[in-house]
Amino acid sequence: MTDSCCTSTPALRGPVPLSHLFLRNFLCEGHTAVDATCGNGHDTLLLSRLVGVSGHVWGFDIQPQAIGETGRRLAEAGLSSRATLLQTGHEELVQHVTGPVQVVLFNLGYRPGGDRSIITRPDTTGIALEQSLGLLALGGIVLVTVYPGHTGGDEEQSAVEKWATNLDPRTFYCWRMGQTNVSPDAPYLLLAQRAL
Repeated sequence: MTDSCCTSTPALRGPVPLSHLFLRNFLCEGHTAVDATCGNGHDTLLLSRLVGVSGHVWGFDIQPQAIGETGRRLAEAGLSSRATLLQTGHEELVQHVTGPVQVVLFNLGYRPGGDRSIITRPDTTGIALEQSLGLLALGGIVLVTVYPGHTGGDEEQSAVEKWATNLDPRTFYCWRMGQTNVSPDAPYLLLAQRAL
């Protein structure tokens, strides 16, 4: 990181742009990362750009449409070789990913534009979050965008909050970030960093 001023100012409307701000500061050429919820592929694409030619990204999603859309975005950008896409649940992270990784990214809820009845669930998300901790490099981060404002979202929020609250503060630094001038059930970002 340099002390020079940035060339553009990001609009931090909502937790996803905020998560991207963190990604740009934690990922470098040669790093490895996980997109635990590919969705429409936007995050996987950003991760693939940030890890560079010598890095790698693993992308997970249970929906074939999500894997297809993510693969299309990567192919159009010429970045397919930087990512491994897996049509399986993120609770199977450790069966496919070899650590250490610098970032594990979760964007919970449902896939925008997709079937809203297909959502991330507390049981599988909880397993994936625990597995993520074991994969993290020193200083690495888990980023979780939480969406309490949909059917099933409150239950998942409770599970994620419990997970975050119970992390040992000597081993993980955990932060909760959200806009204060929006609805109480608006999405927000959780960050857990493995201590250096």
